[in-house]
Amino acid sequence: MKLICSLPFLFSQDGYYSHRPKEKVRVDSNNENSVPKDFENIDNSNFGARSQPQRQPPGGANSNKHRERLQEKAHAEQATWKDNAPILSRSSNEVLQYGRAVAQNGSLPVGPKAVGAGVGSRNHHSRSSQPQSQDQAQTYPQSQSHPQTQHRHQHPHQTRKQATVAPLEVVYDQPPKCEISGKEAISALSRAKTKECRQQIAEVYCRHKEGQLMPEKVTRYCPIEGKANANVAWEEDSSEGPPSAPVRIAFVLVVHGRASRQFQRLFKAIYHTSHYYYIHIDQRSNYLHRQVQDLASQYPNVRVTPWRMATIWGGASLLTMYLRSMADLITMTDWSWDFFINLSASDYPIRTNSQLVAFLSKYRDMNFIKSHGRDNARFIRKQGLDRLFFECDTHMWRLGDRKIPEGISVDGGSDWFLLNRPFVEYVINSQDDLVTNMKRFYTYTLLPAESFFHTVLENSAHCESMVDNNLRITNWNRKLGCKCQYKHIVDWCGCSPNDFKPADFHRFQQTARPTFFARKFEASVNQEIVNQLDGYLFGPMPQGTPGLQAYWESAFDEADGVATLSDTQLTLYHAFARMGLARAAASVLFPPLCTHMYFPMGHPVSVHLYFLSDQFQGYLVKHHATNLATSKLETLETWVMPRKTYKVATPPSTFTRLQFAEIGTEWDAKERMFRNFGGLMGPMDETVGMQRWSKGPNVTVTVVWIDPTNVIAATYDILIDASAEYTHYRPPLNQPLRPGVWTIRVLHHWSPVAETRFLISPLAYMKHQPIRQEDTLKLHNGPAKNSYMEQSFHGLNPVLNVPVHLGQVEQAKRNAALTGPALEHWVDGLVGAMWEAGDVCSTSMTGGPGTSCPVMQTCAKTPWSSLSPDPKSQLVPPHADGRIR
Repeated sequence: MKLICSLPFLFSQDGYYSHRPKEKVRVDSNNENSVPKDFENIDNSNFGARSQPQRQPPGGANSNKHRERLQEKAHAEQATWKDNAPILSRSSNEVLQYGRAVAQNGSLPVGPKAVGAGVGSRNHHSRSSQPQSQDQAQTYPQSQSHPQTQHRHQHPHQTRKQATVAPLEVVYDQPPKCEISGKEAISALSRAKTKECRQQIAEVYCRHKEGQLMPEKVTRYCPIEGKANANVAWEEDSSEGPPSAPVRIAFVLVVHGRASRQFQRLFKAIYHTSHYYYIHIDQRSNYLHRQVQDLASQYPNVRVTPWRMATIWGGASLLTMYLRSMADLITMTDWSWDFFINLSASDYPIRTNSQLVAFLSKYRDMNFIKSHGRDNARFIRKQGLDRLFFECDTHMWRLGDRKIPEGISVDGGSDWFLLNRPFVEYVINSQDDLVTNMKRFYTYTLLPAESFFHTVLENSAHCESMVDNNLRITNWNRKLGCKCQYKHIVDWCGCSPNDFKPADFHRFQQTARPTFFARKFEASVNQEIVNQLDGYLFGPMPQGTPGLQAYWESAFDEADGVATLSDTQLTLYHAFARMGLARAAASVLFPPLCTHMYFPMGHPVSVHLYFLSDQFQGYLVKHHATNLATSKLETLETWVMPRKTYKVATPPSTFTRLQFAEIGTEWDAKERMFRNFGGLMGPMDETVGMQRWSKGPNVTVTVVWIDPTNVIAATYDILIDASAEYTHYRPPLNQPLRPGVWTIRVLHHWSPVAETRFLISPLAYMKHQPIRQEDTLKLHNGPAKNSYMEQSFHGLNPVLNVPVHLGQVEQAKRNAALTGPALEHWVDGLVGAMWEAGDVCSTSMTGGPGTSCPVMQTCAKTPWSSLSPDPKSQLVPPHADGRIR
């Protein structure tokens, strides 16, 4: 690891220096299931013990002499470092942290990872973690070692001590039936949250150790050697007429989340009275479950599973859910179906139902399933099929190695497929050696739905019906989609497809194989591509159709209960509602003699995200209030919009590569956006800094974080290579963050380029109850000793012209003690600096009788309101042709 020594203040009076982060993981992007080539060396720090570095008090009698020695040593070695430093030409969008000083022996501490590879550490005691995404794909393992982790920002002149971690005492209901010696199992037991899960892990491990869990040999029934792959052809402009005996399809829709309107658009696009729709909603998605139950009540060929599961990425529960759905469909004697198709809410058809039916009717004896398309031994190793996994506590625990059963060929690939009824009945009803043992084997397998059906099909008597095509096109971008995701729910790493955008539309017509569905689509990321597909398949909607460019997505519904909200969300949603009431009271729509004063009542009724032309427009908060003029309770909806906080320096800098900068949480490196729309953040949130760049020469920029009292919380350099588009980094700030408006400055050669601001909101609630003063004093006073990192950046205040005013500090201390109405007033002032009330409407159709005041606009007639018409996702009775779109 080499130093980069070309920056101003590289060796300041506090002995700071910049360091080079680790190299990014290379990604093999040759095919759909590609994974990093060096997967066995990937950091697995979530398994390792955390070292606890000791703080070194600043100052002291020898501190000046120490700094002088540091600077002398640094300058003496600078020439050597400079010769070896890969300054800008070799940069890879790296973060160079102003942090720890050179140790006395001249050795270099380990630095943070590259920005392009992920975000920074979870907090100042933990190692780096990767952003998460929300889809399933191929996986690769993490190293299972337990290294002692190196603290990222050690204090100057401090020798790190190795931490010794005492073994965790594991508590069971019953002692294990064997000695648990495998490091993976020991790691799983140490991390499992519940006693029940630990007991199950121990039992599974012991059964496997005693040879009672896995089949050693399985019977193959396929009459041919190797893998069958029937060739199918289909011409989109075929002159063949409708099939004489069209197939009927059972669509199994597996959905979760809150995007009910996107799901309704999918449902409208695939619905026909001739087919059947069986819908499973994740156990944790109660809002969507209510919406889908209402949908199902309108159509006799739609049913919701009477049971619900909390499926997880990579989990055995997903295969269980599919098998249970198949079993249900077989027992529904009134549903006579020929094909089973699974879809998610992020799928969308790229051909019409009639085209799909014509194709499947021609190949009604085939099964369409996509294989991995690589060397089978390599697939087994990278998919983790030779490892034992077990699911409990909504986590897939890796427990050790296992052998692949003899006698069969293990296969796998995509977990999206189209299977004919004879094969589905075989999988569900057969008691033969193959099906029985494969159900047993895949109970303890990572991502079993990506392999179970492939393996059974390839080794069964149905093997010759296999078509290596699942009739889908998936938007894979390995550079962005393989970031070692899902570490919080599985002891493995995974890849995900990206969302389609309008520029991808041509790909739907240029596939060399038959395709009828595409994925992924997210209206909160880009709705225009769905509008384009919808118009292509069914014709454009009439000119002037309301809501065509708008999209609404639920963020909260009162039936969910406020317990589903964080205290930050609850605080800010209330502030948004009060902002709307203040706007209504001051509205110029009402004559001077009219009194439209409102008193807020209760918690918010609902909250929606609002997008227009694929741009986030703010939050829509529906809330109750008493109209003091009429003494009646009304329900209003307030639209709050974020104010623009990014601005370029004045006078403008000659440096023009920076396009935008933003701070937020829930950074999605795959889609390169913050999933926390609007940046609703509180004192205990982990903030990420993002920058967007235009192409240009290699450069180094400095990023400075400044808290509301002008304390410089962090500063680091980023190396931006010529082709970089985005960088992001999470500085390991000590919490709690001080509430108020923070400032981020971006500098080039220490000259201002741009700055942006973000709000850390005080909390008016703690555990969904009004916060008490002892809690405000803990949460609203900033970190201990005002120290956001191990070192102080106070020496940079005069350089950056960031004066510290004692009045600001004293006011911050007083604000930290506020509760009740005074705290709400403080919150409202801060929120008003970052948000504005765009408009307010009423759900009521009439005003108070006997008054001469005009009625507030009704939400149903207000284009931005969540209650306004949205024909593109509105459900209607079937037309004469059996469709609803």
